[in-house]
Parts: sequence; structure tokens; C-alpha cells
Amino acid sequence: MKQAVVYRRVSTSEQGKSGLGLEAQAGALARFCTAEGFEVVAGFEDVGSGKLGLDARPGLAAALAKAARLKCPVIVSKLDRLSRDVAFISGLMARGVPFIVAELGADVDPFVLHLFAALGQKERQLISSRTRDALAPMVGTGKLGNKTNLAEAQAKGAAGNVAASAAFAARVLPLIGRLKEGGLSLNEIAAQLNASSMPTMRGGRWTAKAVSRVFSA
Repeated sequence: MKQAVVYRRVSTSEQGKSGLGLEAQAGALARFCTAEGFEVVAGFEDVGSGKLGLDARPGLAAALAKAARLKCPVIVSKLDRLSRDVAFISGLMARGVPFIVAELGADVDPFVLHLFAALGQKERQLISSRTRDALAPMVGTGKLGNKTNLAEAQAKGAAGNVAASAAFAARVLPLIGRLKEGGLSLNEIAAQLNASSMPTMRGGRWTAKAVSRVFSA
């Protein structure tokens, strides 16, 4: 059997103490390794934010060192268990230890993993920025919650949504197109996008219909 190191992470000490999240990840990793023929030779975990650097995540550092010695991959349940920061994930990949994301499958190459990470981070930033920019002009004016401004706000919001939708489609189309060229159905593409924790433009989960809308935008 192929050897592998598994890694789990939760964000808070409460989750770490209760096992919430860690147990679910362990189950997903066990099922994946059995199905793909991997022998788990070691498992590591961290309790802390994905924003922390490698020096503050001893479990991940140990997983990398073990995998490097054995020349085997590190397997995680979801990409965001490594980090939500694309620069951090790129730095990990540069170390030469292969990573496998269970929910994306064993055959997803590093380039696609990097695209998922980059797009996921960008969309989270854009959602936050759009919300902040939309509310900024109304702060301190008494307009928040003022029904007399509802029509004006709706008109501006509709125009902004059209532009934002087109821009979003342009950003994600290269990745979705690559997955489609690989023979994936719309449902399978939606599953891969959800597994990567990359939200839709509205911050929701992907469906086949949502994927189809990107191609028609």
C-alpha cells in the first residue's frame, strides 16, 4: 500500500477539547485512505486559526517533516484545513511535499489546488469589500434601515450586482473551464468547488445551475 501522513485542524480550543470537527475529519480521512489504498503511517493535528504561521502550528510542521522523510504525501480532508491564505499554501507546496485534499480527489494536480486556494481567498476578500463599501456611505447618516431610501438603494444594488456578476464569472471561468475539459459534469464541478470552500458570488454553495450560469454570463 501507498504510505501517507494525515493532518487535521480545528480553529478553536473548544473544538479541540470536544473533538468537534476533528472526529469528522478523521472519519473522512479514514474513508478516503481506505478507498484510495493509502496506509496511514502517522497523524497530526493542530488547534488554532488557519491564519497562523507554520512556526505556530507544530502539528503541521511535524506532518511535513514526517512526509518529507518518508517521501509520501500529506492528506487533509479539505483545503482550508491547511489554510485559507493562498500565500501560505503556495509556501507549503514549494517545500516539495505533495498534498492531497480528500474531498477533491487523489488526482487533482498542484496547479488546480493553487487555483482553488487563490480563488477562494479572492472571493472572501471581495464579499467583505463589497459589504463594507455598500454600507460606508450610510454610516452615521441615519439611512440604514430608512425605508424612504429603499427604492434608490435597490436600483443601485441591482446595477452593482450585474457588474459584480460579470466580473465574478470572468474570474472563475478559467478554473471551471479546466474542470469541464477534464470531463467533469456540472454536478461534479459544483462538488469540487464546494469541497475547496470557495463560495459562489453570493457567498453560498455551488450547484449545477450555479456552475451553468458562469458559462452563460
